[in-house]
Amino acid sequence: MSNNPARDALLARFAFRLKVLGGTIIALAVVGLAVYFIAPGAVLRGAIMWQTWRDGLHQHSLQVGDTRWVYVAGGKKEGPPLLLIHGYGGTYADWLMAAKYLTGNFHVIIPDLPGWGASTRLPDADYGYPAQVKRLHAFVEALHLGEIAIAGHSMGGAIAGLYAADYPKDVAALILVDSAGVPFKENAFVRELKSGKSPFDIDNRTQFKHLEALLFTKPPSVPPRIEDVFIDKSKRERAFDDKVLREITAPDERNALQAKLPDITAPTLAIWCTKDQIIDVSALDAVRAGLTHVPNIGVTELNGCGHMSIMEKPREVAQSITHFVLVP
Repeated sequence: MSNNPARDALLARFAFRLKVLGGTIIALAVVGLAVYFIAPGAVLRGAIMWQTWRDGLHQHSLQVGDTRWVYVAGGKKEGPPLLLIHGYGGTYADWLMAAKYLTGNFHVIIPDLPGWGASTRLPDADYGYPAQVKRLHAFVEALHLGEIAIAGHSMGGAIAGLYAADYPKDVAALILVDSAGVPFKENAFVRELKSGKSPFDIDNRTQFKHLEALLFTKPPSVPPRIEDVFIDKSKRERAFDDKVLREITAPDERNALQAKLPDITAPTLAIWCTKDQIIDVSALDAVRAGLTHVPNIGVTELNGCGHMSIMEKPREVAQSITHFVLVP
């Protein structure tokens, strides 16, 4: 027995606290592992909520007509308003990795487009480009944003471009990121669509990996149970997803932005990944040729990324946007 009872008591208390801490950590790990396997969707939602909070963005909702918009907003309160529009199958979360590099200079607003994410989806409603542009205008007016910079990725690029063409006085700058709505060199993705198959319709992990390989040059490491969340969502949402894909790839909408490019008068920046396997970088030719009435055209071509440039190269995308919008 020690000759120092006070020290012995202190060591005993320390050992007890270590045991409690160790037990707590083990219990939390067990709970976390159980949630991962039993409710992986909750894990994914929690990760998105944490990232949103970490970057100083806050979720809001706004009823505009028959649509309840869910969106996140934050950043520089008095900064220029920057509206970020996600692509097909996406939500506001698609922009989060890039948004953290934008909030220091802009008042950032990122909505779930109607029909997607947590925003209203109406049965049998039209969610093609023109209908979404009208809804977006009503949303912007309801927020009283004034003149905005608007950036759209993929499907969101076509919506942003058409918005700038239809409401030129509302748009200070337009940013098209790997944008749909313009013609480009036919690729394997287009040939797959023409064969009647959509790579976005995934039923198993093998198909999930195939879609990842189309979207990214270096697909992110996604845990298997999180992959299952996306697979289950694809199955659950397929009727809607396929309906919208038919609408935006129909002959009268496929190149809807190309027809409207001459009506755009705002300074326009086009950002493309050179390895984009969804919308080939050759689309830049149509963008350059069609923008006949803009005071300034910027082009940023990024290497080492695919269609999801806003996730693979978020810092570079954000820096390009910031420089184009803020530097005269």
